[in-house]
Amino acid sequence: MTGRGAAEEWQPICRMAELGVGRGVTALVHGQAVAIFRTPDDVVYALGNHDPFAGHVGGGIAKGIVGRRGTVPYVALPAHRHSFDLRTGRCLDDLQVTVPTYEVRVVEGVVLVGKRFRPGSGAVPDPAPDAPAPGRPARTAPH
Repeated sequence: MTGRGAAEEWQPICRMAELGVGRGVTALVHGQAVAIFRTPDDVVYALGNHDPFAGHVGGGIAKGIVGRRGTVPYVALPAHRHSFDLRTGRCLDDLQVTVPTYEVRVVEGVVLVGKRFRPGSGAVPDPAPDAPAPGRPARTAPH
């Protein structure tokens, strides 16, 4: 436990409506650069923004392009031609490489980013009777 209260673990980033579909943005979350993506089916994901193939030069993950391989949402990094699973952070082209993922929630239209590395962390909306089971990405209505 870090000593933080539950409310402090979730950092508000922006309104859902401010996130472009298929594009990444960078935010500073608890002192770490995080890339945040909204997919065409309105699911929000957050990954560490460091491209492990770029070394110390340029290119954060937020500059990538969102796509889908079958059922796998990913971000493709054109500079090094690698793609990362948005759910797990695993590189689809080199399975030994991963980037951190972060928990994401959308509450009352606000995107919140929480703890680092929870595989399969997609946006989780406000609790509702028909909400999907925890750990499954949830669609969120545009606000």
